[in-house]
Amino acid sequence: MTPVDVPALFEIFGDPLVCRYWSRPPLRGLAEAADLLGEITRCFAERSLFQWGVADVFDDRVIGTCTLSSLSARHRRAEVGFALARAAWGKGYMAEALTALIGFAFETLGLHRLEADVDPRNLPSIRLLEGAGFRREGFLRERYHLNGEIQDALFYGLLRREYNPAAV
Repeated sequence: MTPVDVPALFEIFGDPLVCRYWSRPPLRGLAEAADLLGEITRCFAERSLFQWGVADVFDDRVIGTCTLSSLSARHRRAEVGFALARAAWGKGYMAEALTALIGFAFETLGLHRLEADVDPRNLPSIRLLEGAGFRREGFLRERYHLNGEIQDALFYGLLRREYNPAAV
């Protein structure tokens, strides 16, 4: 992503509905979106986090992000995360992006395991993870204190040997 994408990042991460199950509160303005882009760029250069923009194929406008975070070279694992602008929900964009992300994680980075946690109320994300082959591994009670509420989390994992790129 580039500075041109800052307004799109704000549209995504400034939306309380998009951030309802995200790990941080909604952004409050374009300056915070620019700071987020700076953090993404810095971490990408350090190879400590990979957060790509998901773009609409018709106009190349960023409509979401797909992320590999908490990378552990020693244990060959990382966490996946994704967010999509509300206007793009339900159109299959994230299934395509997640397939590419998983392929990069296993084939390019040589990871062995991917993990994800998701709020039990976030049914579209649960369906997406399960459709990609992730298996539910646990229920973490009252894991997050976000947006004025206490949230539970479901924990999912995907092993390299279980990954089927055609499944998503």
